[in-house]
Amino acid sequence: MFTGIVQGKGHVVSIETGNQITTFHIKVPSTEGLSIGASVAIDGVCLTATDFSEEVVSFDVIPETLEKTTLGQLTKDSEVNVERSLRYGDEVGGHLLSGHIIGRGLIKKASEVGDGAQYTILPPPDVRKYIVTKGYVGIDGISLTIGDVHDDGFDLHLIPETLRLTTIGEKVVGDAVNLEIDSTTMMIVETVERMIKEEQK
Repeated sequence: MFTGIVQGKGHVVSIETGNQITTFHIKVPSTEGLSIGASVAIDGVCLTATDFSEEVVSFDVIPETLEKTTLGQLTKDSEVNVERSLRYGDEVGGHLLSGHIIGRGLIKKASEVGDGAQYTILPPPDVRKYIVTKGYVGIDGISLTIGDVHDDGFDLHLIPETLRLTTIGEKVVGDAVNLEIDSTTMMIVETVERMIKEEQK
């Protein structure tokens, strides 16, 4: 589990393509206490550390993950958001995330607002039903509160600290982002949908 509180930016040192497996070697903010097999969120995607040396950690990724997330767009020197998995007793400063991406959104608008910023995100059609004003969403692993919701998208209001610590401030219109919806919201929406279908039978 993760909280969506990004611990810092990582740097893709190299990418190796093998037989149905792509290995990313990423320089992370810290490997203190890290062990092989540990879960690490990279741009919100839960990955398993397969090896590490000093500050560089290796992650094996299957084709399905590359296709369904933005990891397939990473290249050498790309920057990524990094969060280590939640440990018992840690403070949950954001909201609980699993690192299971539900889809990719596209940035429709991006504008500076004082020292902060406002983004408008277009989610896939099948994800829109989970988007509610003041609800939570994971954007590339960042825990954010949803602002206004439109017919085709939703707004995000970003504070300077979020822009400083994460990669979202480097995104431009047309860029894709990984989306994860709060599990409680998904459960409520799907339960209501099921109840309505049962009543219509």
